[in-house]
Amino acid sequence: MRELARTPVGELLSGIMLELFRLNSGLLTSGDRLVEGLGLTSARWQMLGAIRAAQRPQPVAWIARDLGANRQNVQRIVNDLANDGLVRFEANPHHRRAQLVVLTDEGRQAFEAAMRLQAPWINQLSAGVTASEIKTLHRVITKLQANLDQMAGADEPD
Repeated sequence: MRELARTPVGELLSGIMLELFRLNSGLLTSGDRLVEGLGLTSARWQMLGAIRAAQRPQPVAWIARDLGANRQNVQRIVNDLANDGLVRFEANPHHRRAQLVVLTDEGRQAFEAAMRLQAPWINQLSAGVTASEIKTLHRVITKLQANLDQMAGADEPD
């Protein structure tokens, strides 16, 4: 069977995929180190941020959807946060079983402390990169994500 050739752009993107995976791993490791003194991990910090960024309390499934993450993984992290008193569950008036996730005061304080640590870290990380380059990168990432979402939608049965 004849293998299909990549387009020139596909070839370039394929060439940087390993670098993207390495960057993701490095960001998670560095984030873990940054917030470990707060009793957080990158995953817990990300979850607190997603909960805080939501316009209103949401069930775990919605948080997972917004993050593009697996619902079971999000549920595990949210349960850990609840056990540590950083979030609590509230009744959902629209769905009896899908409780809403709400930040506690302790969760809000932990997130704000993490963000105070994040400011100098992100400034150092972005050293030598221009705002124009960051904007271009953002556009590319957004387009790649939209393409992935479209591809996933095409895989779904009618």
